[in-house]
Amino acid sequence: MTRFSLLGVPIDPLSEAEAIEWVARALTEGRPRLVISVNPERIMQAERDPDFAAILRRADLALADGAGVLWAARRLGYRLPNRLAGVDFVTALAARGARDGWRFFFLGGGPGVAEAAGRALRQRYPGFTLAGTHAGSPDPGNDPATTQAVRSSGAQLLFLAYGAAAEEAWLARNLARSGAVVGMGVGGSFDFISGRARRAPRWMRDSGLEWLHRLRREPWRWRRMLALPQFVLRVMREPR
Repeated sequence: MTRFSLLGVPIDPLSEAEAIEWVARALTEGRPRLVISVNPERIMQAERDPDFAAILRRADLALADGAGVLWAARRLGYRLPNRLAGVDFVTALAARGARDGWRFFFLGGGPGVAEAAGRALRQRYPGFTLAGTHAGSPDPGNDPATTQAVRSSGAQLLFLAYGAAAEEAWLARNLARSGAVVGMGVGGSFDFISGRARRAPRWMRDSGLEWLHRLRREPWRWRRMLALPQFVLRVMREPR
């Protein structure tokens, strides 16, 4: 694994299978590890927010999520095996965890969504263990109660659905205190896994058009989507 930097944000060029093995080794070693999911929106946010950029640079594992990241890496001469969306990674880890007895904790999400995602994974992968869920809040004032909920569950893997930047900031403050080993922000993954939201058709995901599907279903995202053309322009200005 040779890490490279894309507009100042780290990327680890791992396949899904390699990333799962990385997590398995991390669980064996037992030291807290921060995993981040890198997409164009997060990269552009990091350019505006030095504190967020610093958290991303300290990540133990940085996975490429998004067709834009694949395009940018290839344009700048880096090789990536494929994109690894957060929802796909969570699902793959659940499958491995069901076999190996890993304990998961789902933090955040809308009312009942984390629980519904856990039920869906348990039905798909008998043996999957959701040690606990908690709505919590990214507000630092709620950190003691939230970290206690995670610690008392005995969970090893902690997934957060607080939204970009808030997820990573929470993990940077609290992962070591939570007792979990691997922590990762997963955005809307609980909604997709539970069936509360529908992913783009496979052909749109393979064609790099998943953003268009989300924009059509959630038009309020248009301001956030402005990061995409900004990202393209920034990459086009980078020396090759």
